[in-house]
Amino acid sequence: MNVGGGFEPIMKPSQILVANIGSTSFKFRLIEMPSERQLASGGIERIGSNEAPFELRIGDEPKQKGTGSFPDYATAISFVEKSLGGFDNLAAVGFKPVGARNVSGTQFMDESVLKAMEAFNTLLPAHNPPYIAGVRLFNKLYPDIPCIGTFETAFYDDVPMENRRYPIPLEWESKYGIRRYGFHGASHRFVTQRCAELMGRKDLRIISCHLGGSSSIAAVVNSKAINSSWGMTPQSGLPQNNRVGDFDCFALIYLARDLGLGLDVVEKALCSQSGLKGMSGLPTGDIRDIVAAAGSGNEDARIALNVFTGSVRKFIGQFLVEMNGADAVVFTAGIAENSPELRARICDNLGFCGLELDQELNAGTRASETIISTSSSKIAVWVIPTNEELIIARNAWAKISEGK
Repeated sequence: MNVGGGFEPIMKPSQILVANIGSTSFKFRLIEMPSERQLASGGIERIGSNEAPFELRIGDEPKQKGTGSFPDYATAISFVEKSLGGFDNLAAVGFKPVGARNVSGTQFMDESVLKAMEAFNTLLPAHNPPYIAGVRLFNKLYPDIPCIGTFETAFYDDVPMENRRYPIPLEWESKYGIRRYGFHGASHRFVTQRCAELMGRKDLRIISCHLGGSSSIAAVVNSKAINSSWGMTPQSGLPQNNRVGDFDCFALIYLARDLGLGLDVVEKALCSQSGLKGMSGLPTGDIRDIVAAAGSGNEDARIALNVFTGSVRKFIGQFLVEMNGADAVVFTAGIAENSPELRARICDNLGFCGLELDQELNAGTRASETIISTSSSKIAVWVIPTNEELIIARNAWAKISEGK
């Protein structure tokens, strides 16, 4: 494993290392502030393996790529530090934590915040534990470098109360915090801000469609989120890659109690064996595999696609009613940026509200910033690649600057 690469250190003052931590992965971007220039990016997959793939890019150019032994996160972080020439002048490490009890916005990731995240581990089992461990490791290894996180829920902090509340006893909300939150906040914030820039106005009604391994729809008015497809956890809303999405809570009780499956078995199934994977019966919920299987005549895969696109259209319809129309629909994230077929399915037969997709533009657009509606469409339809890391860097830089 070639560590370091033999090039000059690129670290300078006023740079933010944006760290994205998964259960077995560590990805990063190094962003210079306030210029917002991306200096480096990369990551390591399958941490804990002797054959873990890693990649490092300087700017947009590949610098290192291969496999190596990364038994733990400390080894992975050390590799990144050495490859970048050291962390001595790093201004902060930025994170994108999902949720915590009674904590949102942009926060210094101290123990009080991490303990608030731990209180939500049951609600966010795939997200919070690895993030908490990763931040604690950074705090231990680099105590002089602040760790700053912008919670996924932050974009929804001003959502009207009627769009937060469940029809449950008030005590459950006030005492236990049971309500709708909202996630993918950095992504929805970036693409809706960028859409406003591209359209040259801020007074927009935007339906933001983040469709990827996990998916969500946000309704945004005048740059503020007013509603979301999410519920209390990322196991809600649209069907996800392998997570359930919306599901009748009494069906869960019936499976676990009456049919004797038990809560642990049902929880595991809803969190990792459901969604597109579960509906299609395929070993993976990757949309590309499901589209291919549907094209080959797999009926369950075809139905899974219809359930997914139907759920997206349901929320688009809800938000069109709620906002009295829309000025723009934005598609972002892996599925939405790269699948003209699914974008066409979602936008099909929406002429009643003035949305007209340019079929040629749509078919030719993948992972690029492009308007794909016709010139006469009353609703602009955009594909805008997301940049969550830039939002995290901006917020971390602003948090640091508050103390200067």
